[in-house]
Amino acid sequence: MATTIRTEALPAHKLTLRQRLDLGSGLFPYFLVAPTIIIIALVAAYPIIDSIRLSLLNNPLIPTGSTFVGLRNYIQVIGDPAFRNSVGVTLVFSVVSVALETVVGFGVALLMNKTFPGRGLVRTAILIPFAFPTIVSGMIWTLMFNAQNGVLTYLLQSVHLLGAGDSLLRTPSGVVIAAIVIDVWKTTPFMALLLLAGLQVIPGELYEAASVDGSTRWQQFWTITFPLLRSALLIALLFRLLDALRAFDLFYVLTGGGREIQTLALYSYANMFVGTTFDFAPGVAAAVILFLICAVAGIVTVSFSRISQN
Repeated sequence: MATTIRTEALPAHKLTLRQRLDLGSGLFPYFLVAPTIIIIALVAAYPIIDSIRLSLLNNPLIPTGSTFVGLRNYIQVIGDPAFRNSVGVTLVFSVVSVALETVVGFGVALLMNKTFPGRGLVRTAILIPFAFPTIVSGMIWTLMFNAQNGVLTYLLQSVHLLGAGDSLLRTPSGVVIAAIVIDVWKTTPFMALLLLAGLQVIPGELYEAASVDGSTRWQQFWTITFPLLRSALLIALLFRLLDALRAFDLFYVLTGGGREIQTLALYSYANMFVGTTFDFAPGVAAAVILFLICAVAGIVTVSFSRISQN
């Protein structure tokens, strides 16, 4: 005789909020970062999109007089010799200053990573230049480069690098050199701090094993330190390169906002807000070009970072 077993369906388990959001599709992490994405879209994406729109108009601040002109503002800016000169100044300043900061910061980070008496005091003291605002640093160094009583001008004149009564800030190339010196002095501690953080996560056992195998310090640097520090180095380069490309305040202090020597950011500012001619739209176009240069630099650096991780 067959026995029939009756089973009752169990009540469905009530899904939690996380389970309803996830549902096996991995949407929950996106839900968590959604507020951040919304804030970034409001404070960053919208101004960028609106700037691109303004750069395509003529007289964009006059509602009744603005007309769509396409790429005319970009063509006008690119054809301006002052703009091309500002691109050269920006690239030279960025490449040279970031390269020097990387080399010097690497050496400082290796020094601070060693154990020696007073290491904490040295780490604190070496960060002091980075604590100064750029405006303050620029004013201090401007006084030292003063033609009448600047201490650095006096030293340069003493070794005959400058003539009597001359100053480094009187020529465009001298302004760029002065800006590089100031930026390296101020921002090298930042680079050293980021690299020091990368050095401190490298296991000491790797160096001990390499020493047992007879590796020299130079071999340990190229086979252990540099490969394991590559990601931190690229991140540091990304931060510093983007900051150098948009240099504004330092050159503004050194030149007083003059048009003789300008970075891209200073050129854009001068066209939008300085002078008797109303060139707001070309100034915005220059700012958009600067944004595109920074975006390309960021994409290239991030691509190298991903390659190094693989």
